[in-house]
Amino acid sequence: MVKNNVMDLVDKGLMLPLMEEFYTIQGEGFHKGTAAYFIRVGGCDVGCHWCDVKESWNAETHPPTAIDQIVDNAEKYSNTIVVTGGEPLTWDMGPLTTGLKSRNLQTHIETSGAYPLTGVWDWICLSPKKNKLPEDEIYKRADELKIIVYNKHDFIFAEEQAAKVKGDCILYLQPEWSVREKMVPLIVDYVMQHPKWKVSLQTHKYLNIP
Repeated sequence: MVKNNVMDLVDKGLMLPLMEEFYTIQGEGFHKGTAAYFIRVGGCDVGCHWCDVKESWNAETHPPTAIDQIVDNAEKYSNTIVVTGGEPLTWDMGPLTTGLKSRNLQTHIETSGAYPLTGVWDWICLSPKKNKLPEDEIYKRADELKIIVYNKHDFIFAEEQAAKVKGDCILYLQPEWSVREKMVPLIVDYVMQHPKWKVSLQTHKYLNIP
């Protein structure tokens, strides 16, 4: 019965399978260099073979945690809160963002967009994946589009996705970490030929921070 009650709370977004939470520097995209508190939520079925947090995929391995506790922890560290995963939109983000906004915190999300958008967000980083494409609604809500470049075909995918976002969405190409030495020169050349794009790097890895 207790387990059923907990799962009911998870389904309602009042508890979330919390993998980890930590205070660090945002390393990617538009807000790189900004101090931010990260909330990493477990659960993802998108299944990118190069994912560097595959331990986040199975939600059952991460303890359901009350959102009040998550919000209390976040408020201690930073005004900028980044919710990531896994795939955070697997769950209802409404209660979490309501709690964060009640403390006047800035809410950012990093998502593949594979599930319907829930929650109230100050910044949406959309990072589509070929395995499970975004829901149509999120394209017009995204503030930045981040395409992970693993091979040359990803440039084609990037243009297909860029055609769907709003006109002021910031476009980023980011090399997948394990092939960065091979892909960075190609990305640099592509951005120079197509200057609507910008280069994003995982600067936190160069800084040796989470």
